Amino acid sequence: MTSPKTINPKSIPDTMPSPSHVTRIDGLELRYRLSSAAEQSNGQTNDLRARAVGILKECLTVGRAYILKHHLEIPNGKTLPSGLGTARQLAELTDQIVSALWDYTLTHVYRARNPTEGERLSLVAVGGYGRGELAPHSDIDLLFLRAWKQTPHGESVIEFILYTLWDLGFKVGYASRSIDDCLRLALEDHTIMAALLENRLIAGDRELHDALRASISPEQLKPNIGPFIAAKLSERESRHDRAGTSRYLVEPNLKEGRGGLRDLQSLYWIAHYLTMAGEAGPSGNILNGLLTPKEQALFDKAFEFFWRVRILLHNLAGRAEERLHFDLQPELARRMGFVSPQGEPLVERFMRRYFHTAREVGTLTRIVCTQLEDQKSKPQPSLNRLWQSAKGALLRPDHPGFVIEGHRLSVRYEGIFELEPHLMMAFFANIDRLELDLHPKAFTAISRKIGLMDAKLRRSSEQADIFLRLLSKGKNPYRILSLMSETGLLGRYLPEYGRIVAQTQLNMYHAYTVDEHTLKALDIIHGIDTGRYKNEHPLATQLIKQVIDKDSLYLAMLLHDTGKGDDLGQEIAGEISARKACTRLGLAAWQIDQVGWLVRHHLVLSDFAQKRDIHDPDTIRNFAEIVQTPERLRLLLILTVADIRAVGPTVWNAWKGQLMRDLVAATEAHFRGGRDNAILSQTDQANNQALTQLRKSILDKTPKPEKVTMETLVMRAQWPLLSQNTYEDLKQLAQHYAQLAPNEAKAWYRIDEQKNAAIITILGPDRRGLFADLSQTLAVFGANVLGASAHTLDHDRAIDVFSVQDISGQAFGKTHTHTMDKLLQALMKSSLDSSQSSEPLPISRAKIRAIDVTIAATVLFENTPQATIIEVSGRDRPGLLAGLARAIDNNALSIGSAHIDCYGHRAVDAFYVFDQETRKPLNADQKKALKADILAVLDEGHAMQIKVSPLTLKTATKR
Repeated sequence: MTSPKTINPKSIPDTMPSPSHVTRIDGLELRYRLSSAAEQSNGQTNDLRARAVGILKECLTVGRAYILKHHLEIPNGKTLPSGLGTARQLAELTDQIVSALWDYTLTHVYRARNPTEGERLSLVAVGGYGRGELAPHSDIDLLFLRAWKQTPHGESVIEFILYTLWDLGFKVGYASRSIDDCLRLALEDHTIMAALLENRLIAGDRELHDALRASISPEQLKPNIGPFIAAKLSERESRHDRAGTSRYLVEPNLKEGRGGLRDLQSLYWIAHYLTMAGEAGPSGNILNGLLTPKEQALFDKAFEFFWRVRILLHNLAGRAEERLHFDLQPELARRMGFVSPQGEPLVERFMRRYFHTAREVGTLTRIVCTQLEDQKSKPQPSLNRLWQSAKGALLRPDHPGFVIEGHRLSVRYEGIFELEPHLMMAFFANIDRLELDLHPKAFTAISRKIGLMDAKLRRSSEQADIFLRLLSKGKNPYRILSLMSETGLLGRYLPEYGRIVAQTQLNMYHAYTVDEHTLKALDIIHGIDTGRYKNEHPLATQLIKQVIDKDSLYLAMLLHDTGKGDDLGQEIAGEISARKACTRLGLAAWQIDQVGWLVRHHLVLSDFAQKRDIHDPDTIRNFAEIVQTPERLRLLLILTVADIRAVGPTVWNAWKGQLMRDLVAATEAHFRGGRDNAILSQTDQANNQALTQLRKSILDKTPKPEKVTMETLVMRAQWPLLSQNTYEDLKQLAQHYAQLAPNEAKAWYRIDEQKNAAIITILGPDRRGLFADLSQTLAVFGANVLGASAHTLDHDRAIDVFSVQDISGQAFGKTHTHTMDKLLQALMKSSLDSSQSSEPLPISRAKIRAIDVTIAATVLFENTPQATIIEVSGRDRPGLLAGLARAIDNNALSIGSAHIDCYGHRAVDAFYVFDQETRKPLNADQKKALKADILAVLDEGHAMQIKVSPLTLKTATKR
């Protein structure tokens, strides 16, 4: 490496050259400028500090610009600049600034001409800065090392330096201690010890610093080896809990998350401690005693990758950001060189590289733990000896090569799997049967030999039997399959699954990578199977007991997303992949068909339940034609529940559950050949027999005093209104309908606890644009519309029903009834006058985080005998529903019902519409014109201005 060049700040031109190793500033020139500034000062401390800040900030800004210039460029066939090298250059630049400030302080501000022994002082970098690595917005950790107790002079020096550094924009972690203080506190607090291990003199008394280093001796460190390592590993687990326990979160924390930069640093600290304690590693490389050369290369590669991403992340965010947010991922991918030939960022490829790296860090951590235990440095897990001996007497591994150590299953010798590779699958079966953890030694033995899981073993019926027992009959499939995936064995045994390992999608709907989502979904199915979710999902818990073949269910869940990202499409490619895997596993032909069908159609139940009118007989008939058998219906419901719940912690809600239960109940009735209020044939509707029967059944329930009022409504209402509302809702609607004057409007609501939504009904004069105006008013008040329907009585009265939640996913108005009262008043005004639908304050754009995610806008049409179904998909935004409704109205179309849903930033809405004049479905010309208008609404450049009521500004949602 070439030596760093020197920069004279005065000589920097406006258009800077592009040297790749410029890190130093001219120290003599800088000190000369500081001295000149001090001579021109009035001598007051504040003036001296202000002059120093001006000069130092200029040098810091110019120095950083030089260092980061090439790091921030988008690569074009060139080798990427070193992330670790840039971090070291930034630390060196900081050294120059801090040391110049030290000299300035002790020369011009608080000079001690004849310093006493107690006034000796050193400035020491510790922690990451002590290691000589900094990101653009990293904290700098400083130790002001005293020879003795604090003196007034020392206090003044420290205060001046800290205030100046803060003025320069540094975030400073600092301590002022003597050598005895340092050693005592480090032995008491392992965080302080880790920081102190990486100390480096910046300025000041060198002899004092040498004495500190000499005090950190092997004799002091050896007795504390076990507690230090235990504390670092415990700290790691706590950190993971805070940042997200899975390393496969799609917006991972690069520094604190599982498998991130801090995990690598923890391994380094442990190795460093052992080296300084005289226990491991020659002076040339402290990792030699813990990792092989190949593993060290993985360590260095991961370290370099994380540092490059971290430096880019800090720069793009303009702050010390450590989480890879969706809106930053495209530009990170571009600047990391993940671009298509057309220059588009390949975000998924970049994130897959990130997750593979995080997984390798997890492997390195387990390997280090193995080495530590072999060296007896890491304390064994505490275990009740009596329990251990009793457990060992009753449950033992079924192979002499497996051994229980502590509460973990290990191997007697590392080469066991090289001699008998078929034992790898059996090893995990033993872990599950004995309910043990995986010993790091065994993890290392398997991960180093997974290549022995070849095509012959993958087709072995014995291996398939073990695997299927683990999958569908194991005690904890999620834990076992996760361990298998961590070692690499699962992806090796099932290449179809291996294809989706660390695969991610650029959306905020999925919280995890595809493989982690799959394993979590399997865990939910297992929970349904064992009764863990009997209170949350009683129907699924009941139905799984009737399932004939659970192997098909578990396999379909494991393979349901293996087609993601394929050019053939997720469903088709997934079915092909699933059939291939099931054939290799030796399943019967009917099972292969079952799994293939489930994978191909795993989205169909949620699509029909959330995007179609499930009260429409045609919807039930079409769905039943796809499903064909009650067994598939049962499997599909369980699969869908698990799939949705595993997407993220807030995706499932009671509303979706109720829609699915209603659809399943209606389809079951169809299969039985029965007929209830949700299942009607087209012929029945045509001759009004069913409608007549429905009207009669409602009136039969009505008491005599109320019968005339109910009859006035019921005899004018059509099938959708009567079938979609409860008797109590119809009763209340009939009362309002009878009392309402021609030019009046009425709005009321009830809380549906089962659906966790407020059901708002608006009754008033019918007019063009009514649905759009009401939707706009709901957007104004921050109401999240889950579903909607529109009905007309006698061509002059309109009844619109909206199911709404607030931004927290609770029924709107449940906790703030005054807000609901204001909303109802506004809806009544909007019902009578379109000018009343959009008055209050503009929404704060700060409340909506911009995200650079490509979401294609699509408009699909499907004709039914009575209406045209329009499925609209695009980027969600405030007031989208109102804009779409307005576009439909502008095309002289009526909305019969609307089905609303949102997947992260993607809105997926379905509308049943018909021509206002002919009451018929749309023709080709109408579809063409409407599609153009809807696409214009979906285009954010044509977005309407949405306003939010001051009452709900704090809780405004986007629909």
